[in-house]
Amino acid sequence: MKQLLILSGKGGTGKTTIAGAFIRLLKAQGYADCDVDAPNLHLILKQINEPETKNYFGLAKASIDISKCLKCDLCRKRCRFGAISINESDNYDIDLNACEGCGVCAYVCPVQAITLNDYVDGKLELFKDGGSVFSTAQLKMGSGTSGMLVSEVKKQLTPFKDEIDIAIIDGSPGIGCPVIASISGVDMVLIVAEPSLSGLSDMKRIIKTAHKFETPIAVIVNRFDSNLEITKMIEKYCQEEGITFLGKIPYDQEVIEAVNDGLTIVDVDCLAGREVKKVYLKTIEFLYSL
Repeated sequence: MKQLLILSGKGGTGKTTIAGAFIRLLKAQGYADCDVDAPNLHLILKQINEPETKNYFGLAKASIDISKCLKCDLCRKRCRFGAISINESDNYDIDLNACEGCGVCAYVCPVQAITLNDYVDGKLELFKDGGSVFSTAQLKMGSGTSGMLVSEVKKQLTPFKDEIDIAIIDGSPGIGCPVIASISGVDMVLIVAEPSLSGLSDMKRIIKTAHKFETPIAVIVNRFDSNLEITKMIEKYCQEEGITFLGKIPYDQEVIEAVNDGLTIVDVDCLAGREVKKVYLKTIEFLYSL
């Protein structure tokens, strides 16, 4: 199973739109949405069957047994995250959104009134529809274990690796933990760049991050005609850095209409969709050449 990861250095570049089109064109047997903070691939690739779901347990959270508590205040004073407070009943409360599960409070408690317990940080979903497998997840708001959950999303495809030729993975924007977890172990990273100053800067950051993994990289520019000057700068940068440049996709109002209708851009006949098909063929050719 080859893994093609689609990334962008920032949000709003059209990364998921491109990923959805590639999945449709490939008729992918396996694909995943690793943007666990805000998954949206399912909006343009509607599933027929209900998913298999399971809870995702991230870091443990602290809880206080009030019947044992001496109210010595050591836990509150030692908590560097400010997760422990005193309520109106003069008892201690733990803010689960602030608790990082470090265990310091349990360590300093002289009567073992504090324990660390498993905590559901999100939900994993696995869809099996028409011969394809779709892995995704939703992280609970405020949870800080997105990288760990991304790894679990990818692992859900592993039992089907003999049935999947190419797995398309829609990654997270930025360069943080979920992106790092997404890159680990993939065969190729396709970066969707935006022709803006911030888009150029963020593209360079994500390229630098991917280079740390020695993962083959290719770049495309979405909505290239919205700023031709910066598009040329992106092409020049790729040429100077020896990075494969696979094509440009124009701005197309019909893309917005297709996405709003819950369709991929290759489900309709539009200029951007036709150009995406060309980029897709070049991408698959590059992937198989590695």
